[in-house]
Amino acid sequence: MLHVLAVDDERPALEELAYLLRRDQRIGRVSCAGDASSALRDLSRMLVEGERLDAVFLDIRMPGLDGLDFTRLLTGFAAPPHVVFVTAHDDCAVTAYELGALDYLLKPVRPERLAESVRRVAAAAGRAAPPDGEARDPEDEMIPVELGGRTRLVSRRSVTHVEAQGDYVRLHTADGGYLVRMPLSALTKRWEAAGFIRIHRSTLVASAHVTELRFDGGRAAVQIGDELLQVSRRHTREVRDRLVRKFHRPEGDAAPAEDGPDER
Repeated sequence: MLHVLAVDDERPALEELAYLLRRDQRIGRVSCAGDASSALRDLSRMLVEGERLDAVFLDIRMPGLDGLDFTRLLTGFAAPPHVVFVTAHDDCAVTAYELGALDYLLKPVRPERLAESVRRVAAAAGRAAPPDGEARDPEDEMIPVELGGRTRLVSRRSVTHVEAQGDYVRLHTADGGYLVRMPLSALTKRWEAAGFIRIHRSTLVASAHVTELRFDGGRAAVQIGDELLQVSRRHTREVRDRLVRKFHRPEGDAAPAEDGPDER
């Protein structure tokens, strides 16, 4: 069961958030704090006493220490909790994700949207449970996207490539594209271990969906479905090394004997 800390300087908002969190069966304990300074003291005490705190759900605009500064201070802890921002302001999302926030919710919080954040916390904490008895790939990630007042969950495995568009990124899948407010730099760091490769300052590709690597006059490009995406000169060497290794040395396969020690 998860232990989370809810932080908001407005008491009605704090009580509502705590109520919604306690309704989630994945959460065993909800602690509360009326401001970020109190939350920081509570967290320090928990760590000294050996208590586990899985996540902090907190507002951004608070008197004194705000939510962003609180998150920056977490870098000083050996095992900081995950952070989910719950705010009425949408202008801090880029900064929040750059600081490593696990999610960013806008008030008024919809129960189904909060449930997705809790799922992400549970997955990150290693205590994810399959919903409604259905199996879920533990190595996958579901990305919530807003579509006309509805929230749709897009599987990371379905994403072929990602393009930066200002403060947003567009996730490309076989079913279409989805805008998510997040910097490409943060998504690159987050998905690197899942096989995503930066091929351009504005493009991230899923190596699993790359079907061909092309070279022409020193320039490189990758084929994904019907699209040919150019690789910048800055990223060419890394892309070549990672994809050539992927294409010519499948995981678990040994190098052909005839290549001998001179294989490059």
